[in-house]
Amino acid sequence: MILQNRLFWLAAFISFFLDQLTKYWVVQTFKLGETFPLIPGVFHFTYVTNTGAAFSLLSGKVEWLRWLSLGVSLGLIALGIFGSMLSRWDQLGYGLILGGAMGNGIDRFVLGYVVDFLDFRLINFAVFNIADSFISIGIVCLLIASFQKTPTTPRRR
Repeated sequence: MILQNRLFWLAAFISFFLDQLTKYWVVQTFKLGETFPLIPGVFHFTYVTNTGAAFSLLSGKVEWLRWLSLGVSLGLIALGIFGSMLSRWDQLGYGLILGGAMGNGIDRFVLGYVVDFLDFRLINFAVFNIADSFISIGIVCLLIASFQKTPTTPRRR
């Protein structure tokens, strides 16, 4: 069987790998709560943990969120294996979402929380991680894909 949707698998692997690598680096380099200003007052690395979803929504709902991450991951893996050939934007979008969901899901199962460290202070944004970034970029890719699709129903005159 020839592996279809190669961009999907590549995006999932790279996003998962980069997420786990950066989280490992943060945990090994910083103490919990420690911050390092890359651009003081604008962008810092700040090591925090998050028991919720993005932006600390559903804080403390680790049990529910770990199963949601697993379900999303398994659904996307099934799409990649059993689904039809996807457009490039769909492959990229779903792959990035899969990598991010798996990255945060692993954290939730193994640690009981997600490691966050990207801290944009200029706009007082919630601290987040690479997986969150890839999920957000994946959603943008799916939006682009949806605008590129042509309607399949014939137009009436």
